[in-house]
Amino acid sequence: MNEQDAGLRARLIEVGVDLVAKEGTQALTLREIARRAGVSHGAPRRYFPTHLALLSAIAREGFADLAQQITEVAGDHRADPRARLMTLGRCYLDFALDHRGMFELMFRHDLLESNQLGLRETSLPLFRFLVDLVARALPGAGTEPAVLAGALWANLHGMAQLWAWGSLPLATGSDDIEPLLRAILDAHLGSADR
Repeated sequence: MNEQDAGLRARLIEVGVDLVAKEGTQALTLREIARRAGVSHGAPRRYFPTHLALLSAIAREGFADLAQQITEVAGDHRADPRARLMTLGRCYLDFALDHRGMFELMFRHDLLESNQLGLRETSLPLFRFLVDLVARALPGAGTEPAVLAGALWANLHGMAQLWAWGSLPLATGSDDIEPLLRAILDAHLGSADR
């Protein structure tokens, strides 16, 4: 791929990232991305054989952004693993709430299932990071760290969705997410006071 083609391919992804941030996943049509990139409506097909491939490229940017944020806030290997898990959880929730369209796109089953552009290989390192932290927080636990990490992630993901919809603030009568995050960690890792 020559420099001009690489530039246009990157521009299509950049426009898609901007579009999902401003208008949500429903706005991510090939036609709209092409229009905003200033190219013909057929131009994206030259770089992305399917709409799914372009959406996967956009979602990869979201995973890269989330991974960078998590590494920045929870990457200190000297810090207590439980504290790092709390920080990771908060970062995950903040990302979900601040980037709702991208968050929705990143976890679309059809994109992950198709594995266009190696999307799973982009998303799985985040899960492995979580598994490693769980293993460090509970050395010698009776449950496999991947199972605990999966349960923790499912709980965080559900919390992100319910918070974004306004259900959790309404049900709990509070707009403070920290106690819920601590309760999730306590439920999966045991009380911090033990």
